[in-house]
Amino acid sequence: MRVYDIIYKKREGKKLSKEEIDFLIEGYTKGEIPDYQMSSWAMAVFFKGMDREEIGNLTEAMVDSGDRIDLSPIEGVKVDKHSTGGVGDTTTLVLAPLVAACGAPVAKMSGRGLGHTGGTLDKLEAISGFNISLTREDFINNVNENKIAVAGQTGDLAPADKKLYALRDVTATVDSIPLIASSIMSKKIASGADSIVLDVKTGNGAFMKEYEGSVQLAKTMVEIGKEVGRRTVAVVSDMDQPLGFAVGNSLEVEEAILTLKGEGPADLTELSLTLGSHMLVLSGVTKDADEGREILERAISDGSGLAKFKEMANIQGGNGEVIDNIDLLPKAKNNLEVRSKKEGYVQKIVAEDVGISAMLLGAGRETKESEIDLAAGIKLAKKVGDKVDSGETIATLYYNESAKVDEAKDKLLGAYQIGDKKPALNPLIYEVIK
Repeated sequence: MRVYDIIYKKREGKKLSKEEIDFLIEGYTKGEIPDYQMSSWAMAVFFKGMDREEIGNLTEAMVDSGDRIDLSPIEGVKVDKHSTGGVGDTTTLVLAPLVAACGAPVAKMSGRGLGHTGGTLDKLEAISGFNISLTREDFINNVNENKIAVAGQTGDLAPADKKLYALRDVTATVDSIPLIASSIMSKKIASGADSIVLDVKTGNGAFMKEYEGSVQLAKTMVEIGKEVGRRTVAVVSDMDQPLGFAVGNSLEVEEAILTLKGEGPADLTELSLTLGSHMLVLSGVTKDADEGREILERAISDGSGLAKFKEMANIQGGNGEVIDNIDLLPKAKNNLEVRSKKEGYVQKIVAEDVGISAMLLGAGRETKESEIDLAAGIKLAKKVGDKVDSGETIATLYYNESAKVDEAKDKLLGAYQIGDKKPALNPLIYEVIK
């Protein structure tokens, strides 16, 4: 078998066999296939695409390139949730304890933030002492005994994906549905989930900016799930403005706590209930999403979701008292109110620019080596559709280091578009794909 023939075959729009895909991915992972040939193949995929079976085989090949986490000692159906990334996306902090409180095992492996998107692990580390580096034994025991554990990934999961993504990043082949879908799903499958709920963002703050592309990505990932024997549901949700009001690690923990108390933003609450209801169905706790929603709402009103969050924090070495007293979270020394320069209605908030503004304050990483300021971030005061007076506060910046505050303020002001007429609002949930 020759790499040249595989590249040529895909360039001509023909279907690759499982053996050809396995040969390509194994050879590239081992360093036997050079970057120039792999980038040529990726470009051929970019233009010619792949069918459902090919994408399933590509996903499995990337899973097989590294470790598979065995979660079989955990009792029950393990459901993972994955978001394609956004700004103010605090759903995992709400969902994990809420779903666990309803009886579904939550064995969640999360990542760190990079660029304008936040990472769940960074947010949890805003809780003093919280340990995200659990041993496999502790991780499994926590889920079996308490229904919940959220930790960083262990093992070498899907190394082929890491290597291929780095190559795609510098060869203009990132925006390929087959390559994006197999990249995401390979990591989820290697993480040991039985079923997967996907939150596929669409809009200016999302990886996929256009609705049609987001739906296509969602459908492709659901098809991969079916192809490899994982029940998968995708929810296409709006990211044309930040989710909730808080952007930044400790600020988002605070907002998650308020949401579990029933006092959180309407959009964050609604998306959490929607995703959580499908997680309960896939885990077998409920028969349908409507029943799941009722149980989740009950877990908010009776305080069991909040209690589970405190229990998780304590079990993983964190200061659970934070849940009862948010003043124990890291606090920034300085704050600055950003005021509107004109009167009208908020037409649009460019979510990506809000995320970049928060990053400039220290809440995110420009590179993997960047240090995060857990207290830094932004609280929005106005969302799309809100009336604003000239000189009225639209957001507050929280920071410890002032070097880039002016730049962050300008970025945030530029993110807000104010007009004369009240705009029509985007739906929060566009579509649920099963």
